[in-house]
Amino acid sequence: MCGIAGILNNDPRVAVDPARLLRMRDSLAHRGPDGQGHMIDGHVGLAHTRLAIIDVAGGQQPMCNEDGSIRIVYNGEIYNHETLRRGLQARGHTYRTRSDTESILHLYEDAGDRVVDQLQGMFAFAIWDRRPGRLLLARDRLGIKPLYYAVTATGLVFASEIKALLASGLVRAAFDERVLPEYLAMRFVAGERTFFRGVRKLLPGTVLTWTTSDRVQTQRYWHLPPPTDAPAANAPRAAAQTRALLETAVTSHLMSDVPLGVFLSGGIDSTALTALVARAATSRVKTFSVGFHERGANELPYARLAADRLGTEHRDVTVTAAAFVAALPRLVWHEDEPIAFPSSVPLHFVARLASDHVKVVLTGEGADELFLGYNRYRVTHWNARLGRPYWTAVPRAIRRRVRTVVRALPQWPGRIARRTFIALEPDIRDLYFENFAVFPLSAQQQVLRCDLLEADDPYTVELRAFNEAPGDLLDRLSRVDLQTYLLELLMKQDQMSMAASIESRVPFLDDRLVEHLVSMPGEIKLRGWRSKEILRDAVADLIPPEIMNRPKMGFPVPLDQWFRGELGPFVDEFVLGHRATARGYFDRATLQQLVNEHRSGRARHADRLWLLINLEIWLRTFVDGDEPADVRRGAPSGYATAVDQNGRALARHLGRANS
Repeated sequence: MCGIAGILNNDPRVAVDPARLLRMRDSLAHRGPDGQGHMIDGHVGLAHTRLAIIDVAGGQQPMCNEDGSIRIVYNGEIYNHETLRRGLQARGHTYRTRSDTESILHLYEDAGDRVVDQLQGMFAFAIWDRRPGRLLLARDRLGIKPLYYAVTATGLVFASEIKALLASGLVRAAFDERVLPEYLAMRFVAGERTFFRGVRKLLPGTVLTWTTSDRVQTQRYWHLPPPTDAPAANAPRAAAQTRALLETAVTSHLMSDVPLGVFLSGGIDSTALTALVARAATSRVKTFSVGFHERGANELPYARLAADRLGTEHRDVTVTAAAFVAALPRLVWHEDEPIAFPSSVPLHFVARLASDHVKVVLTGEGADELFLGYNRYRVTHWNARLGRPYWTAVPRAIRRRVRTVVRALPQWPGRIARRTFIALEPDIRDLYFENFAVFPLSAQQQVLRCDLLEADDPYTVELRAFNEAPGDLLDRLSRVDLQTYLLELLMKQDQMSMAASIESRVPFLDDRLVEHLVSMPGEIKLRGWRSKEILRDAVADLIPPEIMNRPKMGFPVPLDQWFRGELGPFVDEFVLGHRATARGYFDRATLQQLVNEHRSGRARHADRLWLLINLEIWLRTFVDGDEPADVRRGAPSGYATAVDQNGRALARHLGRANS
């Protein structure tokens, strides 16, 4: 895993400024501590920071072909590169390294833009072809590796992280306020847009080309295959096929010239992954876990049980509230946008633990989307099934009265009833998106400034993906998340591991395994109230029964408890403090009500407070220009004490490691 960056000036007479390019490269140093390089070819500049995984001694970038006419910078791993290499050598290509980078370069010489069709793995790369004067940017099928770009008044800039675009001086850190409704509802911004005005994601399965005549053009080269109509009776055969493909995927993902380990949470996904790695590896597997002291948020006993049964060399780390908030500002800087999921922070702690022992880790990301593991799939499926006769038989006017009664119920019974079909309309917006929004539109109308509510529909991208998806309800929900929600999880995985300078790999998202699983009907994966049925059948012999039958916890973080207790001053500063409320985005009285309800225990608003806190930290860092260590400037002494008491040494360590 590495960092890439580049500048292209539209006017071929204007050479790239070396200082700009080097600032971009140096802002990505954490992504590649093993080496760095750059090249300038007149109006085009490419830069690279290297984390050496394959061909440690060779493989430096930018890399060129034999006559120097084609240059590449690349981030990722191509798991079929040995097969590609043999074919390319048979066709007369000469290799100077053992790296997969060179396979992409030679394959481009043969196939041009269709190079992406033959690559199996995770990748983001840029190829400058001097003779036609053409730039190609490409991103892997599911977006495992990040790539951002901006079209400026003078040309194009691109990089693995947004901070590198800002470092160029060609892109200004301006907040695109139109994304606020979507962020509050979904936690993140789907589609091409980002929090920065003018900065776009290159979408998964997409290539971007630049030429003098056409300037910037994008094209989708891969789509999820349609589902088949295989009946549920074929479930045993489907499980056997899944097991075989999963074993192949794990074996291919062990490709490495450096030490490798596994993140082990003690759930089904990571335990199955660890067991398969242990069978395929030639040495004892190293595993790493993270947890908390709080009982309801501590998965470490399950992880230790799995490690003991599988015979791994296991290590874990326990995170305190003070250490958590001490690390948060720096990690928001690493993520470039507000951190959607609290689990990003403990993920970084376990990545730092792993970085002392390995350079590559395998993780279970993607399994929940592919195997329908989230509770919201089950709830939506059963709401749709049970609600169909209710919506048909009961007149709309009576249903409205029932919803009014349900919404007036006390917190605990009301919270459950409000998620059921008696309180929901049959359309997918209400049944799924609004039902699981952090701030549904009714809540946004109370908290968000009026003119911001007039922005785009917060579910535009998700609704488009749902409406375009084939299959039944479960198939379509899975496909929406694979194209939106999963992308945010993958960026969390990439940026939190790269902040610790280690590479993360996701075998469940192997191209062939994904295509097999998404073509499988949803009813095979979710039976009754039991999720991940095919995965359970496929790995039943690998999983201890205590783990196979445990309830799903989902990498919990005890924010509910912390925000009511020792991190109360933290909430006061970043939700109710003067700097936060002076921005004018939110109604302060409503914010105060959220905080009061949460502290009193009348409601659980930890997820909402988390989004508000992260937005404010992001604004201070990227818009106000505070250094991560200074975002608490003006904070009350209680917050400073809460952070400094146990987190001061950690904050200094993170600052040194990532400066």
